[in-house]
Amino acid sequence: MTTTLWAVADLHAAVKANGPTIESIQPEDPSDWLIVAGDVAERTELIIHTLTTLRRRFAKVIWVPGNHELFSRSSDEARGYDKYYELVRLCREIDVVTPEDPYPVFDGTTIVPLFTLYDYSFRQPGTSVKESLKLAESKSIMMTDEVAIAPFVDVRAWCWDRLAYSIKRLSRIDGPTVLINHWPLVQEPTLRMRWPEVALWCGSKHTRMWPTRYQAQAVIYGHLHMPGEVEVDGVKHVEVSLGYPREWRRQLHTRQWPYPVLRTDKVLPVTDTWEAIR
Repeated sequence: MTTTLWAVADLHAAVKANGPTIESIQPEDPSDWLIVAGDVAERTELIIHTLTTLRRRFAKVIWVPGNHELFSRSSDEARGYDKYYELVRLCREIDVVTPEDPYPVFDGTTIVPLFTLYDYSFRQPGTSVKESLKLAESKSIMMTDEVAIAPFVDVRAWCWDRLAYSIKRLSRIDGPTVLINHWPLVQEPTLRMRWPEVALWCGSKHTRMWPTRYQAQAVIYGHLHMPGEVEVDGVKHVEVSLGYPREWRRQLHTRQWPYPVLRTDKVLPVTDTWEAIR
């Protein structure tokens, strides 16, 4: 028996055409694990429904939020911090690992789900946040985050809180890791984007040294909808996004997806709550 740790991101389950592809996410062995690196959907009900479906198939599912999970409207009861922690609570009910839970270990490698957001620091040197946002707006580039997340929470402050929280937990890990985040941990992947201003909403420069500092065997991320691998400081950074139909249809025959992160021939423990959610 071989157990595989697979990874996907950016399922965008609200897009009808993505349904058959999401349905195709199946384990090769019942012992397989699955990483879901953010942007499952926007509505809480659909996020949890999709994760529940995947959890019924895989022995363990590890989820990190993306910006789409945080999208809210003024009429929503849970927004900003409240929506995130509501999703954490609901994920725990279906036995899905979140960034708030103990980190699982896959054959000696600690699998680390992170939630760090962005702080507009992926910007041109010598420019302020205000100047960079104004320049992006002048080019008609403005992410939905500015109307669906920013009105309900101070994103930069939340990002910095999450950075401090994550460092505290990461510092307790001994041995190799796989780091998972929706946003890339280094700026290099964003340099290939058609509109460089979009990088403002794509991460934080303060995570750059984490992969080497915390012995990452790989960094798994999504968000950019540009699946592929890049090596930075000797560490492999892998984007595992599905994206929208116009994007993934161009890539059907050029990549392996879901992405196999790690494999082992050892028997891994199965959680006690598996039967409860079948």
